[in-house]
Amino acid sequence: MHKTSSRLLALLSLLQTHRDWSGEDLAGRLDITSRTVRRDIDRLRELGYRITTVKGPAGGYRLDAGTHMPPMLFDDGQAVALAVALQTSAADAAVAEDATRALATLRQVMPSRLRHRIDLLRITAVPPPAARDAPRVDTHVLVELSRAIHAREELRFDYTLGPSTSVDDPRRVEPHHLVTRLNRWYLVAWDLDREDWRTFRVDRIRPRTPTGPRFTPRELPGGSVSAFITGRFRGNDGATTDWPCQGEVVLHLPAAEIAPYAQDGIVEELGPHHCRLTLGSWSWTGLAAAIGRFDTEIEVIGPPQLATACADLAARYARAARAAGPE
Repeated sequence: MHKTSSRLLALLSLLQTHRDWSGEDLAGRLDITSRTVRRDIDRLRELGYRITTVKGPAGGYRLDAGTHMPPMLFDDGQAVALAVALQTSAADAAVAEDATRALATLRQVMPSRLRHRIDLLRITAVPPPAARDAPRVDTHVLVELSRAIHAREELRFDYTLGPSTSVDDPRRVEPHHLVTRLNRWYLVAWDLDREDWRTFRVDRIRPRTPTGPRFTPRELPGGSVSAFITGRFRGNDGATTDWPCQGEVVLHLPAAEIAPYAQDGIVEELGPHHCRLTLGSWSWTGLAAAIGRFDTEIEVIGPPQLATACADLAARYARAARAAGPE
């Protein structure tokens, strides 16, 4: 019995490589007869695996998707990777509960050697501060959006602009991608009425049925979903990941003190007490304020818009200080 079970697992492992196998190839890899291969294929089918017979001169077998979840086979590396992914997903409010239950199920059926490794691997995925109060996303909405994206069908939905606002006019879009960023879910779509790309918060979407006609996907600006989303959240049209406003300054602090807080800025050492910082922001005033937080003397290298923004911001702060008056 043990030999038969081990052989079935080996056969399943071969079939899971997403290719067609002839009966002769399987028999040769497992060192068994073609008759035994056919018998073992029937056993796997009884366990719920959908194995279809491939027609052709040599014949063969293929593992297809079934109508329900049969037992699954993972090697050690895959099992550990799956456990890491599930622990990381537990920080996402949309799937946290399901991820936790899936991890518990996976751990329960693991052999003791793997369970010990997983128990040692304790991961806490800390959500960014802006996402700690992120609203929960309905997984049914995620599935429905994913289905429309895959089918390339126009989508209609009601959309609220905020917690205290009423429902906006129904939107008609060509859905292209689902994106998760800072623990929030977004739908990237072409808005048919506004004739432009839009990014919608999924927690504010209420899909309508039925969906619309099929469409031919448009080319997304930026060349990739990641580049498009990065560009949009940096305040541009998504065609580039560059900040709309970027400048250079010399700060009177060592590079080692600036680098940990420069985020995506570039820090160059100029000496033991000076460094050059290249930084971007969505506006010149925002860039001037971001540079001012380093609390040191600043020399603006350029461009002129940054120097102007620094002067305007200094005047604004001076007026605020005078208005506050002495304590």
